[in-house]
Amino acid sequence: MLRTLIAAGSLATLTVAAHGQQEFEIPAETRATAQALAETARESDLAYEITESLSTEIGPRLAGTDAEARARDWGVEMLTELGFENVRVEEFPLDLWTRGDGVFETAEIVSPYPQPLYATSLGGGAATPQGGLEAEIAFFDSFDAFLESDDSEDALDGRIVFINDRMVATRTGEGYGWANRKRRDAWHLAEDRGAAGVLIRSVGTDSHRFPHTGMMSFPDGRRPQIPALAVSAPDADQIERIVASGETPVVHIHTRAGWRGEVTSGNVIGEIPGRENPEEIVVIGGHLDSWDLGTGALDDGAGVGITMAAAKLIGDLPEHPRRTIRVVLFGAEEVGLVGARAYARARAEDGTLENHVIGSESDFGAREVWKFSSNVGPDAVPAMDAIGRELAHLGVIRGDNESGGGPDMIPLQYMGVPMARLEQNGEDYFHFHHTPDDTFDKIDPDEMAQNVAAWAAFTYLAAELEVDYRAGREADVASQ
Repeated sequence: MLRTLIAAGSLATLTVAAHGQQEFEIPAETRATAQALAETARESDLAYEITESLSTEIGPRLAGTDAEARARDWGVEMLTELGFENVRVEEFPLDLWTRGDGVFETAEIVSPYPQPLYATSLGGGAATPQGGLEAEIAFFDSFDAFLESDDSEDALDGRIVFINDRMVATRTGEGYGWANRKRRDAWHLAEDRGAAGVLIRSVGTDSHRFPHTGMMSFPDGRRPQIPALAVSAPDADQIERIVASGETPVVHIHTRAGWRGEVTSGNVIGEIPGRENPEEIVVIGGHLDSWDLGTGALDDGAGVGITMAAAKLIGDLPEHPRRTIRVVLFGAEEVGLVGARAYARARAEDGTLENHVIGSESDFGAREVWKFSSNVGPDAVPAMDAIGRELAHLGVIRGDNESGGGPDMIPLQYMGVPMARLEQNGEDYFHFHHTPDDTFDKIDPDEMAQNVAAWAAFTYLAAELEVDYRAGREADVASQ
């Protein structure tokens, strides 16, 4: 694998800037190609059409279900039709969790003011008894308050824990991890204290009566023995008001959620082979699965459409870039990055991990890209800065060199693969995330086209420039 930052001849060169750092210069012809790709992408509706096809013809694609299998078939057919090469599916085993035989989950306040609630099981949650579960609520205004409460084995005996943290909307989505603690970990803490079930305010920023689902965590492989559901924000408000009045709500919940045994999922792969160094790989993509409540248009049909369209435009060039561009449509992301881990493990086993020169995933909806960040070796930062300058005309600013590449890139990043991130505006992403409201009508075609423009320019440059994106890491580590 290439281990120098520059080669001679017509390749990119470095100059010394006034502040003493080296500045990377992209050859004029390469810049012109990247800009032409971006302009073509701005006029293309291919990503929009791909996303429409996936979210309409397949719809919800819960990991491990027949719908996800149909999505894999769709992915193979679409990649082949678009002219990708080496199209294939890499299968992996998966433990299947579902809500249970299409039964509509129910929740209601029984007293003091009987009324229905809109709720949905969290991924991995257990079923209620056959007739449902009725119990008093143990109300906690925040996850921190819950952590600080009595942790004895019978502290919550027979009650249903309710945790009320709110999430604040931001362009970066940075409040998600903090608000998501209750979704990940409340169940096992509650179960250990004798609780009969868990309800949480949905991890979202909307005021719609749509509950947000999402996967829980399973420490040491442990699985819940109690039901765990999220309620919509307005219903959480209702519970909060009742508690504030001095009453203790009694709720009834019913779900048949549970684990169904081992099934097969898979990652769908297609490539634009490189013309000079085909063994070196720029990996991009999105995840093919979705939650079962909406049609997965934003999460992550958009990412699938954006990266497939960008790579297709590059593949249509008269001359392919030097390196191979590999598009991976990851399976089973929503249930724990299962496909991403399988992909990284397979690359470690087949000896091609070092050939992955850089990676990135689109998995944050379809609003405009506003920032370009990276995580590369220190000697490669000037090259990323130069790529960032090529994206400026699209309204994209240069971010730092401390980012990830997206959820499905995490296992590869842990194994040392450099990363880049085309960060999208997420101000309203968590209005729709993991809800029935994640549907195709939320996508603006012009904003999606801007995404494709940024992705096409970045991906082409990453694959064309003879840069080692790991460069300087060894020296940087040695100096510490």
